Amino acid sequence: MRLKLDQLTAALQKALVPVYLISGDEPLQLGEAADDIRQAARQAGYSTREVISIDTGNEWPQLTTEAESLSIFSDKKLIDLRLPSAKPGLEGSKVLSAYCQRPPEDTVLLITAGKLESAAQKAQWFQALDKLGAIVQVWPLQGQELLLWLQRRAERKGMHLESDALKSLAARVEGNLLAAAQEIEKLYILHGASRIDKNMVEDGVADSARFDVFKLTDALLMGKVNRAVKILAGLRAEGVAAPVVLWAISREVRMLFNVKAELKRGGVQDLVYKKYQIWDKRRQLVQEALHKLKAKDLQVILQACSNTDCQIKGQIVGDEWDGLFGICLLFTKAEAPSLS
Repeated sequence: MRLKLDQLTAALQKALVPVYLISGDEPLQLGEAADDIRQAARQAGYSTREVISIDTGNEWPQLTTEAESLSIFSDKKLIDLRLPSAKPGLEGSKVLSAYCQRPPEDTVLLITAGKLESAAQKAQWFQALDKLGAIVQVWPLQGQELLLWLQRRAERKGMHLESDALKSLAARVEGNLLAAAQEIEKLYILHGASRIDKNMVEDGVADSARFDVFKLTDALLMGKVNRAVKILAGLRAEGVAAPVVLWAISREVRMLFNVKAELKRGGVQDLVYKKYQIWDKRRQLVQEALHKLKAKDLQVILQACSNTDCQIKGQIVGDEWDGLFGICLLFTKAEAPSLS
């Protein structure tokens, strides 16, 4: 049974199922969903809790042992299985499939895992979990979903964020829900249950945006010049080395150039994407960039990357961060600001 995150609470109020799988790479939502299941289990009398963390893959026999063991006091039991890699491997797949075939009585299995690849959802162990229990996948929040999440979070504290305040907060935390939750707590401490305006947010909220090179390359693929430039400035302020940023951008450009060339020669899109490890959500980003950028555009960007590399090495005059800024403009086909 597949559940959306906002359906979990209502489902838990009806009845517990034998197995829950919560997966995703957004830690706050993942943790809070798991907490909700643990709380529901406690309220239903599952007073014993056993935690198993799959780190090396040698821990799988512990799950079999826990499933087969009976409590001396016949307590209901929650098995809390942690699978950070979201890859159970061959042994884990067998253990999970066997568990679902004969689930122990008075036991709830809670599995928290990282983001699942699409191929994993076709595996026998995943299908067995889906048939026996509930699967909830959590995703990073963006756009309107992020705004709604922030408003609901604030309303739990009796606060109401005005429209400008909401947008300002969203811009500052950039999807980092852990930071957003902390900033909402800070606003509550400062102002209590009240109406929050933009000035209150700007005075009290630190800029907690997660700037990293992968977010930069995603922004470039989407053609979002303002976001790309903001992330670039954040990387520079955080002390990220210019060669690291250049490496990430150059890798994306070379990938686009090679993919475009192979598709032009008649390559099958799925096979070409698989060759260059373009998976899931990135497929759409890559397709948009391929549609927008011609081969000659990519050649110009590669030359700009080469020039910036020379600047980094001191072989030609110029600031490497200015070079990276110019590459972002070329990548997004944005006009350079007038210097006159």
